[in-house]
Formats: sequence, C-alpha cells, structure tokens
Amino acid sequence: MKRINEYKKLFGIEQDMSLKTLKSTYRELVKEWHPDKFQIGDSLATEAELKSRQIIDGYHFLVSIAPETKANNLEAYNETINSPIIDWHHKGLVLEVTFLDGNTYEFFGVSKALFVKFCQSDKLSRFAKRNIFNTYTYRKIKKSEVEA
Repeated sequence: MKRINEYKKLFGIEQDMSLKTLKSTYRELVKEWHPDKFQIGDSLATEAELKSRQIIDGYHFLVSIAPETKANNLEAYNETINSPIIDWHHKGLVLEVTFLDGNTYEFFGVSKALFVKFCQSDKLSRFAKRNIFNTYTYRKIKKSEVEA
C-alpha cells in the first residue's frame, strides 16, 4: 500500500484516474524531469535521473492497477484464479501468488494475520477466492513458461 500511495502522490492522484489522464500527467512529468534538460555536473542532473526512473516505474505500476486495465483483463484473471496455486510469498503487506498456468499476481494490503490463515488453510484456492482475490488490489507481475 505504501508503494501505491507513493506513486499516487507523485502523479497527484486523489482517487482512480483514467488511463488517458494518467498518460498525459506522465508525459508532463517526464518533460519536467528528463535528465537531458540538465547539464552534466549540475546538482539537479542526478536528482532528475532518479526522478525520471521513479516516474517511469510509477506510470507502469499505476497502469497495471488501473480500473480500465483490470476490466480489460478480467476474463484472463478469472481463468487464472481458478487454476491451482503452486507458490506464494508474503513480504510486508504484499502477497505474491503464482498459479499453475504460470501467471503471478501481487495482492496489496494483505495482513500478516490473513497470510497465516491462508497458509494454514487446507484448501488454499478456496480460501484465497473468498478472502483475497476479489477483495484486495492486485496486479499481474509476470507470465512464466511452465514446462510439463
């Protein structure tokens, strides 16, 4: 959740923002902080380099959790969450779940207590469908090749 709030603050987002607005805000920020605008040795040159990387990362992150992106990928998401869970990791408030079909998703805001209940569940997929998958903000982070 900290990461989401950090990026929303960087882009000046109060609530959900349309992809079109997000893209225009991204372009304005990139123009303002592009490293080529600053001379080598300028104190702002290194700051601009870091800020531009943060802007690019933030843009890609916010696009991946945007409601429009979720709506476009809802069918694939529903197929994935119906496949068996093969691996999971919890760090901070982020739960990373890998499915048998090779997709990996991050779920934000999952508490340690809920993670412990998830791990202790005798039916992981059923527990996750009821308590995690449709409740928490998520994003697809990778699609890996699964070999038989």
